[in-house]
Amino acid sequence: MSSDIFSRPVDVAKYDAIYAGAQKNMAMAGVTVVIVKDDALGKAPREIPTMLDYRTHVDKGSMFNTPPVVPIYCALENLRWLKKQGGVEAMDKLAKQRAEIVYGEIDRNKMFVGTAKEEDRSLMNICFVMAPEYKELEKDFLDFATSKGMVGVKGHRSVGGFRASCYNAQTIEGCQALVACMKEFESGH
Repeated sequence: MSSDIFSRPVDVAKYDAIYAGAQKNMAMAGVTVVIVKDDALGKAPREIPTMLDYRTHVDKGSMFNTPPVVPIYCALENLRWLKKQGGVEAMDKLAKQRAEIVYGEIDRNKMFVGTAKEEDRSLMNICFVMAPEYKELEKDFLDFATSKGMVGVKGHRSVGGFRASCYNAQTIEGCQALVACMKEFESGH
């Protein structure tokens, strides 16, 4: 797990191990969370280095090496915030609301096309491109969106297009602002 950690309920009992980069929904980069069943420890099919053996970290209380203290503190504060917001269930509800707002506009707007099939759409990273007949306006839209205060909307370097990151801290108002920007760009073309 990574982008979706703490964005939706997960039955951790179904997994022997969950490995999650904490960046985005839990903390800044530098924190990794591992949830592992005790009976899964030591079951690697081959010899593994000490640092990669979770038994090492369990035995040392997660202090085998110097932990990244500031990112861990950030995770603590973020988890406190998450709890005050209503926990994972509340984040799941908000994630669905944000996605409905942004995907709704992508599906409605003649200028944009989603990059994932509807059943495969992410609630955390909403990727889209210009419709083929408007492809030449990609840079214009990026510049327009940036001028309207949209930060980080440029898509992944290997995919291109655009990306609306809708992690837990993103507000409904932020999603509505992106939609307003998309509508305004459409009305000018």
